[in-house]
Amino acid sequence: MTDALGSIDMPERGRSEDEAAESQKKPRRGGKRGKKGPFARLALFYRQVIAELRKVVWPTRSQLTTYTSVVIVFVVIIIGLVTVIDLGINRVVGYVFG
Repeated sequence: MTDALGSIDMPERGRSEDEAAESQKKPRRGGKRGKKGPFARLALFYRQVIAELRKVVWPTRSQLTTYTSVVIVFVVIIIGLVTVIDLGINRVVGYVFG
């Protein structure tokens, strides 16, 4: 429920303030997560990393070549643009202060 200012922090009607405060408390971090040792947590982390890497859709060789060439061409164009702007600013500063 929102108030006149659009805040959604107000408790709903029909609920006491204690119930509203309890529903907004953060859950406790106990259970299996808190009981594992550092090596077990590290092993779990690496298993999760490997599981996420299996979900990645890797590009084919032709896609990788295309993406790489596009990036290189874009970088060369930006380098040229920055060089031209730098030379222009250098000449203007040299003309004004030189």
